[in-house]
Amino acid sequence: MTAKTVLCVDDSSTVLLSLTAILGKAGYGVEKAANGEEALTKLKGNIKPDLIITDLNMPGMNGIELIKQLRTLPAFKFVPILFLTTRAQQEKRAEAKAAGASGWLVKPVNGDELLNTIKLVVE
Repeated sequence: MTAKTVLCVDDSSTVLLSLTAILGKAGYGVEKAANGEEALTKLKGNIKPDLIITDLNMPGMNGIELIKQLRTLPAFKFVPILFLTTRAQQEKRAEAKAAGASGWLVKPVNGDELLNTIKLVVE
């Protein structure tokens, strides 16, 4: 079995480093994008991740817009997308779910929680 690939989309290099370290140690391949536009460009190229984790607030295209765009593309209609957000944004969670998010993670996310959530949606 080949390693699963996760695309992490966040404008915070610290968050991307943290996600990359946790996922890499657990045996996942990691691709990174700093915002929604970069993620879309990579995805329309040759990246076919098994999972996408996206932040909400990013310059240019935010996470909800990214999810909406991805769900219109046949190749990404069923790829799990986890929404990375802060706890206080219940209405944003609902909006993300309506846009097609598979679930969400609360920042800051700890390694065990991240990996358990990924197992639920990818394995």
